Amino acid sequence: MTPLQRKNIVYTLLLFALMAAVYFYRKNSSKEQTANSPLVKISGPAMGSTYNISYLDENRANYQAAIDSLLEVFNLSLSTYIPDSEISRFNREDSIMPKLPFFIPVLERSREIYRETEGAFNPTVYPLVQAWGFGAKKGLPEREPNVDSVKQFIDFESIVVTGNTIKKTKKGVTIEFNAIAPGYGADLIARLLEQRGIQNYMVEVGGEVVCKGKNQRGETWLIGIDNPQYEEKGGNPIQAKIRVENMALATSGNYRKFYEKDGKRYAHTIDPVSGRPVQHNLLSATVLAKDCMTADAMATAFMVMGTEKAKAYAESRQMPVLLVFAEGDKLQTYVSPALQKFIVE
Repeated sequence: MTPLQRKNIVYTLLLFALMAAVYFYRKNSSKEQTANSPLVKISGPAMGSTYNISYLDENRANYQAAIDSLLEVFNLSLSTYIPDSEISRFNREDSIMPKLPFFIPVLERSREIYRETEGAFNPTVYPLVQAWGFGAKKGLPEREPNVDSVKQFIDFESIVVTGNTIKKTKKGVTIEFNAIAPGYGADLIARLLEQRGIQNYMVEVGGEVVCKGKNQRGETWLIGIDNPQYEEKGGNPIQAKIRVENMALATSGNYRKFYEKDGKRYAHTIDPVSGRPVQHNLLSATVLAKDCMTADAMATAFMVMGTEKAKAYAESRQMPVLLVFAEGDKLQTYVSPALQKFIVE
């Protein structure tokens, strides 16, 4: 081997050593940056779905145990899937005095939205939800339910609150909060984080979102809205992007929860007035509000109203609303004037 060849080998080895040193430095530096990042991410099951939470904390405290405990107690109050929950007991009995602090607040806010939307949002639609196969027993019945016989139990005004007692004045009336409880749960988790000094966070529970402050890049939290036809037709999976700061956002849609029978699609959203699954071209409704409980319930109300009524309602009340609807073979998006400034083009 010539001296030149030996020199080239030495240079090559030195080069590899230098490259290896740079690689391990960068790798360890990246680990250190990640370890020192104030961003904390946690996730878990919640209300038949999941939750995903991101927040900034210099101490990197993990509050998952506290959040899971909160959701567990929350379900003991408002889950119709737990036989001994407070709401399940109320559905079997004539009255109940809740011991947990969740039932009455969500009931009273539901009543306000029920009246504001002229019954489009109505938690006593529960018997119809079950009758159409969207409750605990999944799947369309062999025969369409006798809607008129069930509609007699759709009566929110028959539920009254006296002191700490919730009563029903009509036997057979039952209630569920699946169209408002996830939003309320997101509000409660946000409150828990703030009580622990967290000022920058994004809380998502079953698709309902509460955001405060900024993300890890110092930017406003950006929430993507699904394209309702993406799974069927492809295209861009995100229909729109919305900046959410110190507000809540909820989306309701019929593009995932539905049944098909004899070539006909039955949406999971039930119209409390007709007693039947809604039949219109509105595919999803997204609402921005000060609290997620309101956003959640209003998104469901809009899905009951349909496109034109939802547009009129949003504009008359200056509500930030995004509607995605089908017009022939095309997908259309309506952005209310109040939402314009939050949309990312």
